Amino acid sequence: MNPLIRAIRMESPEKIPVSVSILPAAFLHYGQELVRLTNQYPQFFPHDMIDPEHMEHRIPETYHAGRHVDEWGCVWDNIKEGMESIVTHHPVNSAEDVFTLKIPPNRDGRLPHGFMYLRLLDLCGFELAMELFAEEGDALRTLIDKVLTYNLIQVEAALPRMGDIVYLGDDLGMQTGLAIGPRKWRKYLQPCYEQIFSLIKQKKPGTLVYMHTDGCIHEIMGDLQDCGADMINPQYRANGLDNLVRVCRMERIIPINLDLDRQLFPWGTRSELTDHVASCTEALYLKEGGLGLTAEFNFEIPLQNMAAVLDALEQYRHYRG
Repeated sequence: MNPLIRAIRMESPEKIPVSVSILPAAFLHYGQELVRLTNQYPQFFPHDMIDPEHMEHRIPETYHAGRHVDEWGCVWDNIKEGMESIVTHHPVNSAEDVFTLKIPPNRDGRLPHGFMYLRLLDLCGFELAMELFAEEGDALRTLIDKVLTYNLIQVEAALPRMGDIVYLGDDLGMQTGLAIGPRKWRKYLQPCYEQIFSLIKQKKPGTLVYMHTDGCIHEIMGDLQDCGADMINPQYRANGLDNLVRVCRMERIIPINLDLDRQLFPWGTRSELTDHVASCTEALYLKEGGLGLTAEFNFEIPLQNMAAVLDALEQYRHYRG
């Protein structure tokens, strides 16, 4: 069985599941040097995963330099090949525009990163979205209803091809907390995630919901679990290890796939990187499971630092307490 599934179900996996992702920009920057490095760690990288010479065919649309428009009419711009785009033009420019906004007609079952909360920000821009949350009027409720309706349609379309785990992503936090605060999140957005997750579980019993969310979200991690998230993928740096231990090990048990400290990776020494992986593992480990470790590499991280993180992950995935 997939060790991540065993970790989520608290079925005492033999090893802590580890995942390592590398942004396309890192391959474009390092080329064959990075390929040679990943070949030294086949336990983390399938041999057929990397082909820098044909990277342009494997880069997602929004990771290409240039501009594209999504199904909602949001305009995405990118100046760096291999990095993610940002929305620079928003179709909703006033509260009145909310009421004429059309739900996209496509039914392809895609739930891209930022499918609910970030979608609101992409549609309106951050400032207008915050104004709508502050006013708590009909425009906010209408906007949320339209995005939720579309997401439920897309979940229905995706159901036939869902596997054992459904991976969803929506960055709910800023660096030090939620922009809208936990009270308004629980009032307006928690019911949305409850409906989306419950639809999956009603139609696909046994399917596990994996929720990635960047930013400082420790205040609502218990709420996400109550919504039906079986595992949460939080960031170390934004949440802090002490908060993660308190929320996910002391107040209740929440399975987490911990996103290790990307902000340490570029400049940390080998010993600092090893100590980081060690301290996270030792603080969050349970023999029953409930823990995964994940690392993301980008082009600003020296190759020797990538190797140090990979060596530490290899060492501590065998940790037994």
